[in-house]
Amino acid sequence: MLRSELRDGMRIDWDVPIPMDDGLVLRADIYRPPAPGRYPVLVTYGPYGKWVHFEDLYRDQWRIMCAEHPDVPAGSTNKYQNWEVVDPEKWVPDGYAVMRVDSRGAGRSPGVIDIWSAREADDFAICIEWAGTRDWSNGKVGLNGISYYAMNQWQVASRKPPHLAAMCIWEGAADFYRDMGRHGGILCNGFAGDWPVGQIWPVQHGRGRRGLRSRMTGEYVSGPETLTEEELGANRRDFLTDVRAHRLASDPYWTSRMPDWSRVETPFLSAANWGGQGLHPRGNFEGFTRAASERKWLEVHGIEHWTHFYTDYGLALQKRFFGHFLKGEDTGWDRQPRVLLQVRHPGEVFVERAEHEWPLARTRWTQSYLDLAARTLADAPPAAPASLTYAGFGPGVTLLTPPLAEATEITGPVAARLFVSSSTEDADLFLILRVFAPDMKEVVFQGALDPHTPIAQGWLRVSQRKLDPELSCPWRPWHTHDEVQKLDPGTIYEVEVELWPTSIVVPAGHRIGLGIRGTDYEYPGGPSGGLESLGKGWSGVGPFRHTDPIDRPAAVFGGEVTLHAGPDRPARLLLPVIPAP
Repeated sequence: MLRSELRDGMRIDWDVPIPMDDGLVLRADIYRPPAPGRYPVLVTYGPYGKWVHFEDLYRDQWRIMCAEHPDVPAGSTNKYQNWEVVDPEKWVPDGYAVMRVDSRGAGRSPGVIDIWSAREADDFAICIEWAGTRDWSNGKVGLNGISYYAMNQWQVASRKPPHLAAMCIWEGAADFYRDMGRHGGILCNGFAGDWPVGQIWPVQHGRGRRGLRSRMTGEYVSGPETLTEEELGANRRDFLTDVRAHRLASDPYWTSRMPDWSRVETPFLSAANWGGQGLHPRGNFEGFTRAASERKWLEVHGIEHWTHFYTDYGLALQKRFFGHFLKGEDTGWDRQPRVLLQVRHPGEVFVERAEHEWPLARTRWTQSYLDLAARTLADAPPAAPASLTYAGFGPGVTLLTPPLAEATEITGPVAARLFVSSSTEDADLFLILRVFAPDMKEVVFQGALDPHTPIAQGWLRVSQRKLDPELSCPWRPWHTHDEVQKLDPGTIYEVEVELWPTSIVVPAGHRIGLGIRGTDYEYPGGPSGGLESLGKGWSGVGPFRHTDPIDRPAAVFGGEVTLHAGPDRPARLLLPVIPAP
């Protein structure tokens, strides 16, 4: 029976049933203005439990955010705050309806959890059309949310539901193979293993009395029925097992989760985080450059990945966007710069700048060549050939520029060309773009998750070095990951490595470094505490670790890796230097 009530100036409909095309019924909460009328609808669909208060599973994140950004809790009772989705108390008074859907198998919705599957995208499209045809809807549906609630927007837009009018993709990956599951072909077991266990399984449908009780409703978040652990296990796909089993991007497991960029025509705002290395920023940039939509905007910011979405800065940006597309208001969005960057400087300083395109047209693509004998990055290839060998599971080497004569801005995609041989049939490359102060202390940032995030990172399994000639650019090599080309031990191979987009104004006297390693980056200052929901003891890459012994057996990846450079092998780092105005 539908339960509806007036609370805190809103009409709230709890656990509204939405039937899917296979007969399953999902459950949604709808927050809307109490006065009769037709309102634009903001919809989210995801697995984090619509009845879980933000603080009940993400206490660290909520308390830190509110302490450092008091504008976040201001102007709201905060009773309905929910992880990575909008606060209805800040939208309903402006004439919006907010609809939260528990995805299949999560929270109050029954079924089998299959993360980011085609079935989920189909469900999402049905929910959008349901919202667009209610008597309280004006027929215009917008999508707005962080991370999971952003990533599935790319997929559902490919299905072109007629009532979908606008999307705000806030830090949302798009290619689940390259952006998250298998960086450069290497299994990211830290995230694939820790994240579902810490954030999804605790709110799986069927936990019932053994799960959380909602402070919003007083009822069970994942109930009312209580299943056994065996029954719960049967109702979910294990993400780590799936990622481990599907080793190539051409596998239907991955292709079924990819958006068709030619069909993403919905107007959108893509909001990325420079510090989201390992999960989010790549998809935001790829979506902006590749989606067919002619009405698309890019914004890039810093600090923790959940924070700016809720700040006055993020809220104002979103309201200007949705006011324009969902309500037809003159919000000034028609004068919004196509690209808005918060350019990074050391010390967590960000300077806003409007741009017209991505990558920036005025970029001076600058090559720094690897001098292995001197362990430096130089302006020209070395005159004599040299090689450098490191352990396949070792920290490798960092090559440095001389101290910079003047402040230098690096903003854009980064790439490297290496010449590599291995003592075995394969090798994994971990590339780290680093910056060092004159005292050689490394400059790092508060990343989207880890507080000691380097400037940029890139990964490549050398046996998956094959490039797509149509999608590759000098500054963004695009690997097909559709076959394994094993190495002949001792043979030298030329490889192109993508490092994810970044921004940093490097002060004069500082040095730029390229780390080439056989393992994940480790911040030299020691580990941080991490976050309760995503694991503890982070060392610079947060939960995005690549340490699976099944994916990286020592007999294959624990040999010796040798770098080669010289006049005939011009190994180089390609940097996007932005000329000073």
